[in-house]
Amino acid sequence: MAKEIILYNLRDDVTDEDYRKWCQDFKGPTLLGLNSVKGFTLVSMLGGIKGNGKECIPPEETKPPFKYIGIIDSIGLEAWNQDRNTKTFKEDFFPQWFSKWVADFYVLAGIEIFEGKME
Repeated sequence: MAKEIILYNLRDDVTDEDYRKWCQDFKGPTLLGLNSVKGFTLVSMLGGIKGNGKECIPPEETKPPFKYIGIIDSIGLEAWNQDRNTKTFKEDFFPQWFSKWVADFYVLAGIEIFEGKME
């Protein structure tokens, strides 16, 4: 399965509560309504650990560089790219997310190598 991982922070004038409501009411349902999307997860980061094995710097607690991580599971990167070019994504969703909610962001795309689950 293909995944897109979006790392981002909210604008200074946006509250976590308002953003979470918008995600519940609009963002989540909109993304899940796209043909290629099989799942969407939004994670609010509470803390982090940073280290560097190459330079022998041991792990230490740190503030994560991004507050939110969005994970989109899609049937394939080609199908997801087609959905990103639809009116729903390009005109309805992305302009709102980009101009009203998000500050800095970083997007990663890839394919799943391994997924394990305990039931």
